[in-house]
Amino acid sequence: MKLRAPAVPLITIDPFFNVWSMSDTLNGDCTRHWSGTPQPITGTVLVDGILYCFMGQVQNAVLMEQKEIEIDVFSTSYRMEKDGVCVRATFTSPVLLDDLKRLARPVSYLHIEVTKNNIPVMADISLSAGWEICARNPQPEEMDFDTVSAGCLSGGKIGRKDQRPLYESGDEIPIDWGWFYLVASHADALREETGIRLRVQASEMLALFGYDDVFAIEYFGKKLPGYWHRESPDIRDILLAAYEEYYLVLKKCKAFSKELIAKAQKSGGQEYAELITLAYRQVVAAHKLVCDENGDILFLSKECYSGGFAATADVSYPSTPLFLLYCPELINGMMRPVFHYAQSEAWPYPFAPHDAGQYPLVNGQKYSNGTDPEGQMPVEECGNMLIMTAAVAVCSKKLSFAEKQWETLGQWCCYLQEQGMDPQNQLCTDDFAGHLAHNCNLSVKAIMGIASFAILCRMRGMEKDAAYWMEIARSMAKTWERTAANGDGTYRLAFDQPGTFSMKYNMLWDVLFGTGLFDKDMINSEFSSYVSRHLNRYGMPLDNRADYTKSDWILWCASVLENPAFFQKMVHPVWLCYHESPSRVPLTDWYDSKTAERVGFQNRTVQGGLFIKILKDSKALDASIQK
Repeated sequence: MKLRAPAVPLITIDPFFNVWSMSDTLNGDCTRHWSGTPQPITGTVLVDGILYCFMGQVQNAVLMEQKEIEIDVFSTSYRMEKDGVCVRATFTSPVLLDDLKRLARPVSYLHIEVTKNNIPVMADISLSAGWEICARNPQPEEMDFDTVSAGCLSGGKIGRKDQRPLYESGDEIPIDWGWFYLVASHADALREETGIRLRVQASEMLALFGYDDVFAIEYFGKKLPGYWHRESPDIRDILLAAYEEYYLVLKKCKAFSKELIAKAQKSGGQEYAELITLAYRQVVAAHKLVCDENGDILFLSKECYSGGFAATADVSYPSTPLFLLYCPELINGMMRPVFHYAQSEAWPYPFAPHDAGQYPLVNGQKYSNGTDPEGQMPVEECGNMLIMTAAVAVCSKKLSFAEKQWETLGQWCCYLQEQGMDPQNQLCTDDFAGHLAHNCNLSVKAIMGIASFAILCRMRGMEKDAAYWMEIARSMAKTWERTAANGDGTYRLAFDQPGTFSMKYNMLWDVLFGTGLFDKDMINSEFSSYVSRHLNRYGMPLDNRADYTKSDWILWCASVLENPAFFQKMVHPVWLCYHESPSRVPLTDWYDSKTAERVGFQNRTVQGGLFIKILKDSKALDASIQK
């Protein structure tokens, strides 16, 4: 990978068990939670009486030099050297979207090999983890340590003496409950003043990081354990199974990674492949997989660094391309909480809610103080939910989920018919830009939401209803083309603001679904102008109001036209942004298109939107063949 990652994923399991390196080198700084909070994990090797530090920062140790870093879809591998001593450290988080059992396991691997002058050498290998990985602002006297064993594995666990699972919610906060495990084969574990230390005397070590959060999610008053409890509620069983399957799991990860990277290279070239390689673990690990009391999957996103909201509809919406490619049922798991809340007496509106809680407490919308009308996104969220439901149905060729929500979907479609053509003053998913009336791109979302319901009607055999709703959408599209036009082949930010521009990323669904609502020449004229008129060094601005942009929407716009050169011209600035950005954080999606600095947001699931070109090329969403 030529891309210099702004931050490097190490342990990426879920929003709480999520550790990164935010430095140029693995030992240039302490390791950190995605939020930037220190969660120090250090690594040393003692060879021939000399203590070398390859990870984190350790006093009185010789600092090794980082010679190589390789990042693929599931693994990050470092080569560190000093005085002929070489340490190869490979982190692997097997969050396989085609294998929910292994995706859900709260276990991540670190494989270490030690050589001297290219020959394996016996070393005292030590890993230490600070109390901060399982507690905020911990005091040593508040923390507990115990040794653990499972088959050939031994090690230790740490956590607060006073355990209070799910006692709070928030955004940029690491976990403050549960038990962190650090184990390896025939290892010794010790309590230190700062946390836990694991030691092995060997030339090779396979360490496992594990986390038992006790309860993962509170779901409308019920405390739910992680999906991994279906395999065994005892994390020691999970650790042993993960250890015994390491080479099998690694083989699956390598095959998945190779296939995905090849698809990305074919769809968009090397720079595009590097973007999606870096994004994958971030996207998946910003979710938590659980089951509700009926046994149905819930795949709950955390809106990282933007409120911490859970199951946010307009965050799930841009993330869908990755999950449509590999496991559409997980998108149903994203939407179930929103439907559940919308259909309850607690939700008073005829439109869709923004979210279903604040992670990890999913007890009803938190955005806009819950039901305050001022901050709702009525057209936005109705469109998102309808489009996502149709996308899953088309991609999976299954209508069962949509049928269970049919009355609600019909209500939201009617709302878009009444309110979506020329939206009144309200927020859209780009809420940082503030309220905007007559939003042209939001109107496109309403049109595509109605078309999505028409697709669902057709799949259900309701031909007259399908024809009716598709004609409504078609008529709205024609009105849109007339009233949004600037008169020079480009189209406005708002219907009442001539001479303005904005990304029309929602129009991509007309291409993906093959609905053909918008004139092809109009689409070509509008999107071609993005490169010819608006491209800055690090990408096209979101609209004419500011220089900031959104990486997910750039990739969506880049994928609209059947023009490889256009795609490359749109994508290269995004690659360059992450390569040169001074903001050393997990991929931000909201940054300045002239400086590459993060404006806000990091580690968000919306980077699943980068996978859109692969999804488009798969033809999996062509609704014209769905009956």
